[in-house]
Amino acid sequence: MLPRPRPPVAKSNRAQIIIFTMLTLFLSAITVIGGRVWLRNSETLVFAVGDANGAEAKFAARLATVLKGNSSRLRLKISPNPDNAKALAQFDRRDATLAILRTDAKVPPRARTIAILEHDVVLVLSPGGKKIKSLAELKRKKIAVVGNGENSVNFVRSALEISDSADAAQRVQQAPPNTPLDKLFASGFSAVVAIEHASKIIKDKTYEQYAKRAGFTLNAIDEAKALARKYPAISEETVSTGMLSSSPAIPDDDVDTIGLEWLLVAQSSMSTTTAAELARIIYENKSELALGDGFASKIEPAATDKDAFIVAHQGAAEYINDDTKSFMDRYSDVMYLGAAALSIIGTIFAAIYTKITRVAPEKASELASRIFDIGERVEHATCGEHLDELQDELEAILRGAVIGLRDGTVSGDGLDTFKLGYELVRDEIALRRDHLKRHPPAVDDNLVVVKTANG
Repeated sequence: MLPRPRPPVAKSNRAQIIIFTMLTLFLSAITVIGGRVWLRNSETLVFAVGDANGAEAKFAARLATVLKGNSSRLRLKISPNPDNAKALAQFDRRDATLAILRTDAKVPPRARTIAILEHDVVLVLSPGGKKIKSLAELKRKKIAVVGNGENSVNFVRSALEISDSADAAQRVQQAPPNTPLDKLFASGFSAVVAIEHASKIIKDKTYEQYAKRAGFTLNAIDEAKALARKYPAISEETVSTGMLSSSPAIPDDDVDTIGLEWLLVAQSSMSTTTAAELARIIYENKSELALGDGFASKIEPAATDKDAFIVAHQGAAEYINDDTKSFMDRYSDVMYLGAAALSIIGTIFAAIYTKITRVAPEKASELASRIFDIGERVEHATCGEHLDELQDELEAILRGAVIGLRDGTVSGDGLDTFKLGYELVRDEIALRRDHLKRHPPAVDDNLVVVKTANG
């Protein structure tokens, strides 16, 4: 009986390479999808506001409702403060993402404009037909300021350039709340400077009542352009015909003046995607964001000029300018994330394959030893059937070597030895086959007789 051949060890790395490649692609896809889902998850923005009953807090509440109603991923957390200055301080500390400021306030350096919510118009009023012809004349008068507390008083003093005067506090004073114009004029003030929301002036009938009762004069600020150029926080404004009173018409013609803007600002670190989405929702839902007193009833796009007092956030500017993103711009984050995931995961699997699971290629010289084993068994073959089995085994080794050299599971080390061994054993099988043909094995007659006797 022929000795049993040593079983060959199957050493194919192809399956491992395919599996690791598929795992790399699958895990990279999962990483990209997970990253996109994470980016799409809700983002909470902290909105710092002043007095809880003020216009800022009311606008923030409206915006929160609009965001929720539009199924936006953005959510607002409203953070009330005692006043607007405290709210801006919170924003400046980066404890808030959004805030509302008037342009005469101390502007945080990282503030970027999302939208212009409102315009404050400066109204220079004088009693009866007493017209004030210039700012120089206005400086000489005792002025009552109607507006947003001490901030408005400081703004008027700065605009008139009398902040450093010793008598500045006497010449420009804050008017008591809700004091009628005629009483202010009667109490010794030669002029009243009212700083009010343009939307409120249009809706409010107070000035029309004053005009019918006692009369007043609205004075133009002819130096408006020069002031706006000198002080970037100031904007040029126009009081249109009949804006204060339709009957009698005040003014009876357009009047130039100055004003301030109320801006919704965001941190410069806010992502462009978030800023663009916030801007889109605000501009597309203006009517829902307007307050009952008219505040934010005419929301305007942020100024995208580079020389703007507070530059527009890049995300808001992209939406305002309708910048169409290219394929690369739109999906660059996904591509970068995918490339990074593919690189990292691929490197890990390559290391695992190389150091742990990879089966080293079998040397051709090792296959030669199996061929020599066949050669050792050739001399024990007693018939053609045994030689056929050895021939098949030899051819199988040759076939496996050729396939292994092709797919990398067999290296070329010792290939010459393999070739010589194959040719030698092949010739031995042929010689043994010729020998058995010339000298067939003897028939065992006794065995036949015994079988016959048993039969």
